[in-house]
Amino acid sequence: MGVPSLVAGVMLATPGMAVAAGKLPPAQPLVADLESGSQGCVAGENRPYVRFVPQLSAVLHGRAGDDQPGGTERVKAEFEAWWKTADGTEQRLAITTTAKTQGSQFSWQLPAEIPGGTVVSWHVRADNGEAVSPWSSEGAGTACEFVYDDEDPERPVVSSADYPDGDAWTDGVGVRGTFHVVSPSEDVAFYSGYFLGGPQVTVQASGPDGGADFHYLPETSGLGRLHVQAFDRAGRSSKPTDYQFRVGSGRAPAARWKLADAAGSRTATAEAGPAARVGAGATFGAGAPSGTDVTSTVSLDGTGHGFATPDAPVVATDKTFSVGAWVRPAAVDGRRTVLSQDAGQGPGFTLGLRQADGLPAWSFTVGGTPLTGGLPEVGEWTYVLGRYDAWTGKARLYVNGKAVGDEQPVTPVAGDGDFQIGRAQGAAGYRDRWQGEIGDVRVYDRVAVSAEIAELGSRKARLLGHWALETAPEGVSAESNGGQPLKLGPGAAIHRSDDTCDPSADPECDPFDLILDGEGHLNLDGLSGYAATEKPVVDTGDSFTVSAIVRLADQEPEHPMTALSQGGVHGDAFKVRYVPSTYSWELVMSHADEPGAAETTVARIEWPDGGQGVGHRIAIVYDDATDRITLFVDGYAATAGTAEFHDSWTSGGGLQVGRGRTADGWGEYLHGAVDQVQAFAGALTDREIAVLT
Repeated sequence: MGVPSLVAGVMLATPGMAVAAGKLPPAQPLVADLESGSQGCVAGENRPYVRFVPQLSAVLHGRAGDDQPGGTERVKAEFEAWWKTADGTEQRLAITTTAKTQGSQFSWQLPAEIPGGTVVSWHVRADNGEAVSPWSSEGAGTACEFVYDDEDPERPVVSSADYPDGDAWTDGVGVRGTFHVVSPSEDVAFYSGYFLGGPQVTVQASGPDGGADFHYLPETSGLGRLHVQAFDRAGRSSKPTDYQFRVGSGRAPAARWKLADAAGSRTATAEAGPAARVGAGATFGAGAPSGTDVTSTVSLDGTGHGFATPDAPVVATDKTFSVGAWVRPAAVDGRRTVLSQDAGQGPGFTLGLRQADGLPAWSFTVGGTPLTGGLPEVGEWTYVLGRYDAWTGKARLYVNGKAVGDEQPVTPVAGDGDFQIGRAQGAAGYRDRWQGEIGDVRVYDRVAVSAEIAELGSRKARLLGHWALETAPEGVSAESNGGQPLKLGPGAAIHRSDDTCDPSADPECDPFDLILDGEGHLNLDGLSGYAATEKPVVDTGDSFTVSAIVRLADQEPEHPMTALSQGGVHGDAFKVRYVPSTYSWELVMSHADEPGAAETTVARIEWPDGGQGVGHRIAIVYDDATDRITLFVDGYAATAGTAEFHDSWTSGGGLQVGRGRTADGWGEYLHGAVDQVQAFAGALTDREIAVLT
């Protein structure tokens, strides 16, 4: 477009520019100020596709020169749109709006007769009543384009060689599958869908067929479903497709050795895979972790003879695999290998422990990249598992059924060397030998999923004692399964629901002393009342759980009162008590059986009962695997307090109900009622605590 000039008061303009003497035309509309619907002005291959007939809009300005008063001039908008029919005939529509002040936004809602699937072009110009601006498409400008898409894409078709639809159960949990999705429509831009119970996923259309691949790792067996839709460039969606398939149980381990063979055996029997040759430094018949299905393990002495090997590979170390075992280290110095597989002059992977930041840590190393976490302790049973997922290229370490740290990318090493139990290959021979016990080695050629890892690494709590406190003939309240009874001391008595209560005859009788649970409970006078077993009930050096229903007799107790404890000569390994100064229940764990030993305390605020109501279910849990103590009040994790605790010790005293150790001997006597005392070997889960009765 040429540059306008003034000659004898007449505007000379390029074609398309109407002028009048003495007044400048409005400014040419800028492409940046134009929109088709909510999308900018674009032409060519990047033109927008819209799902509704759009409203066109433009911001228009007045005078093109600077000799007119600014900000007050009014202009009209002239819109024009055009397209070609199927036979090549051009069709045009135009409209002129009412006048507005310059700088305003002008719009035109196109009529419904705009055809679908056709490129529509448009431009706009400003009219001040005496002159019009150039069209927005002239000169350096451009015509805006869009395509009105009035048809939804067709429903997509789903296929999968890994998980075909139908009634067949396909293996399975921990095995990733690919699902190909494609719509017959040619204008699909992306597909959006989700697998049953999973998040929404969007995948761009690609490839020669305009399809997309969805990937799925089944975490559970059962009926699976992919719900998916196709979306075109205009955002129009197809009807959904529901593709159903059946996921079988996870494949059994490719190799497994329980390592529960008879003492003296020189071969480890294989539940799956090849039997393993056992070195002279390996001794069968060692102990096993309680609360598991493991009956015995093999003990390795940490020498060159302490190993087991099938003399064959059992897993492809550059493909997906998972390996795990129960272990109890007798030494945690340096590097110690539980499981590995040879690859040239080194291992393809190692699972064991190593030093990290000056402390021992569990370790899973793939291709030279170590993942570390947790704190190995001499004599402590731990379930360790390493997992490498070739699809993601990441590895993860699990300790006692829980992930430690994040997944990390690794570069695997392909190796077809021998699988090793208790040692790792080095350039000069085997090294990093394990000292301690190993049991139930499992090797999977798939992803071990979270639920099964949690199950493999769990130790079921075992009931050690249940005292219902219904009766106490001759001052002894029996344990429900014939275990150690609770012997009642002075100031302790069983209160039963069928007891007659006449306050006029017995001032100590309280007709409102409702039974906490069942037909009776234990009443303690707060002065000398208690009940105790003769010997320890729980091993306070290992995981344990103790619980009871407790109701305090006073609205304002005068001193701290211990409900449950078990200790040694100088103090309590644990005690749970009520502290009136803070209106809270406390779990106190001492670090040693020594006078003045350090303590770790967890507290939960709860107002005293004043002898009324149903009391509170108090439960304490020590989890040796995670080194945590937890105090539950009324059974829910939301009302629990928790803390780290690393210094457990085994107490030799009996379980105490209603008193605890003080600097002056026995004290902190409880004034209140206690019922349904239970003790477990092992740590109950949050869910098990919530349903405890």
